[in-house]
Amino acid sequence: MRRATLADVAAAAGVSVPTVSKVLSGKKHVSAATRDKVLEAVRASGYEAPRPPSKPRAGIIDLLIDGLGSPWAQVLISGAEKAAARWGFSLVVTSSYRPDFDLRRWIGMVRKRNTDGIVLVLSRADQREIEALEELLHVPLVLLDPVGQRDPRLSTVGATNWLGGVMATTHLLELGHTRIGFIGGPLDTQCTLDRYEGYLAAHRTFGIEPDPALTRYGNFMVGGGKTLGGELLDRDDPPTAVFAGNDLQAAGVYQAATERGLRVPDDLSVVGFDDSTLCEMLSPPLTTVRQPLDDMANEAVRLVHEELTHPRGPSGTRIELATNLIIRRSTAPLKARP
Repeated sequence: MRRATLADVAAAAGVSVPTVSKVLSGKKHVSAATRDKVLEAVRASGYEAPRPPSKPRAGIIDLLIDGLGSPWAQVLISGAEKAAARWGFSLVVTSSYRPDFDLRRWIGMVRKRNTDGIVLVLSRADQREIEALEELLHVPLVLLDPVGQRDPRLSTVGATNWLGGVMATTHLLELGHTRIGFIGGPLDTQCTLDRYEGYLAAHRTFGIEPDPALTRYGNFMVGGGKTLGGELLDRDDPPTAVFAGNDLQAAGVYQAATERGLRVPDDLSVVGFDDSTLCEMLSPPLTTVRQPLDDMANEAVRLVHEELTHPRGPSGTRIELATNLIIRRSTAPLKARP
């Protein structure tokens, strides 16, 4: 059978071809009665609008990340770079940590280079900013290690942060520690909340009520870990172990302990999170929860490629990759105090 044309629809509806075009393109200045007649004619004739030619790909994926200097960020960027090359893309990396960074200006630059997709790695992301990206770019957008409340429309790649918190805390409890400090990242980051919930769940499993005075929220930086670790260690009843929300904060706890004449792990056991290259550089090497950062970056880029080749529409994909505990020499059984 011959495919229906605009002229067929116009004849069936008793209107002109331009009027049909106006209705199908959603333009105004068409009466409701005319619009209904045209739409009925479309349904009756089986008319299908021709698909617009697909936009030629630029072969570019943009990665927007808070900072570039941390070991955690370096692993993510390296993984994204390898994945981009595997899927035939070049990777453009931008740091939003710069004081002069402006999201709208960056969006303008991304639009000019006709980017194919975006991977966001932000410790803080305003929902309005994410909506602006969706509205202005119309390209696949994947949140890596997402923060804040998850938007079900967006594809996200993360790790099992809750389970990581359970494993880290359980390890310390099994070593006999009952006063365990927790130093998370910013309170409004989802990974911090998940790791803290894991910390609480492990305590519940052992029938131990954690001391809320041993909980602090920092900034995922060495300096923050040092300051907050010092606060905990200066208490009259200090913790015998600390679960830090990332490896950088754990390194800060090391510094705080050293300044107070304490030795890790003889006087204080410390567990981090990420398993960055920093862990083996610390003395003693740091026990930590490994996030598969390289795999997470690969999955984020793969999702961009998948959305380009097989668009899903507004419903996003959620991927969580497994974490596991890497035991090194920063943790030891609790010593009986004289």
